[in-house]
Amino acid sequence: MRNHTVALAGSLGLVALGLGAVPACSGTASQVKIGPPPARVTTGPLAGPLCTDDQCTCRKGADDAGMPEGGRKRFELRLASAQELWVTLPGHQLYKSPERAEACFYIDLAPGKHPVTLRASNKDGVSAALEVHELGVAAKSWYDTFKFACGHPGVCSFEELDGIKATYAGIPRNLHDVCGSTRIKSIQWDHGKAPDGLHPSELVVGLTLDIYKFMPDKPRGDTTCGAGEGRRQNTSDADADPGGGDDDGAPAE
Repeated sequence: MRNHTVALAGSLGLVALGLGAVPACSGTASQVKIGPPPARVTTGPLAGPLCTDDQCTCRKGADDAGMPEGGRKRFELRLASAQELWVTLPGHQLYKSPERAEACFYIDLAPGKHPVTLRASNKDGVSAALEVHELGVAAKSWYDTFKFACGHPGVCSFEELDGIKATYAGIPRNLHDVCGSTRIKSIQWDHGKAPDGLHPSELVVGLTLDIYKFMPDKPRGDTTCGAGEGRRQNTSDADADPGGGDDDGAPAE
């Protein structure tokens, strides 16, 4: 039975979802224990005309989700599965019930670093898909900020997780969409027991949205994005990451 943490770019604390290190039998190693999933409820402010109370309707066009205000940026978090799923980030918990094959949520985030956690739990094996899209106001375009899918459709397997790890490792500078203004950092996941040894029944995926202050002005898929136009200074926070280089520099426009 496999039960370990896969870390791609640093570590991300997952204590809020019930993970903790417990001593292994040898006393020199540790294993991850995944606690119960969060409550079946959506909390925190949702943004735009597509949202009412704790639910949102998925957008059909580029501009029907409204525009953010106050220097914030609007993001779509799209969950898909035949099972229930949770996403948590500071100030928000988003819940998709098994009765809905797909659920969208719209939130406004300020520039800076925002930890995000996806949680799936099913005794017969998990199935989970999460897409994060950033709204480019000037370009009237939605950027493909981050995508994760394991066992959708079907059931997530350790082999599929290994393939996802290899895919993420090959993305230059952690920019999943070079036209946007958000870098993905600290991707990792933990999985619990696998009754058949192949398909985990618990899955926790963690990542950090590193949102830059500059406003992207080119549409998704523009071939000139990031192509020799100079580099913007990292303005997501006051402290630049040590070492510099492509992995920690700002997204090119």
